[in-house]
Amino acid sequence: MSIDLNTHGTNMPPEIKPLGQILLVEDSVDIRRVATLAMERVGHFDVLACATGEEGIREANKYRPGMLLLNIMMPKMDGPMLLKAVRAGDASVEFTDIPAIFLTAKIHSHEIAPYLAIGALAVLSKPFEPMSLAQQIRKIWAARAANP
Repeated sequence: MSIDLNTHGTNMPPEIKPLGQILLVEDSVDIRRVATLAMERVGHFDVLACATGEEGIREANKYRPGMLLLNIMMPKMDGPMLLKAVRAGDASVEFTDIPAIFLTAKIHSHEIAPYLAIGALAVLSKPFEPMSLAQQIRKIWAARAANP
């Protein structure tokens, strides 16, 4: 299930910084590959894909993403734990307000609110449609910019 953001188009006002770099943290090799290809080739994003939350924290400082795309359920450090760690300064104090989107295969509509409460912009379902993933991310980014 994905969240309908009711945005009007994908053109952002000129004062809104475009989204370029996305840090994807996903433990499934197949999903990581498909999402990376979809975001890079269809969306023209610069994507760094990591397999674990720990790797995501290490790479965040070097890569300096504009957004996080995080799997909710991963071993050791799940997506919510990773988001909290990055925002708490385990990666860098510059990431205290970094936008994040969660990906999950197991979620019901009543379970979305807690993820939004910890600061996620949206929760997208897996499997996702590869050809529309970048468009969904752009809509979420535009909605965030329109409603800071």
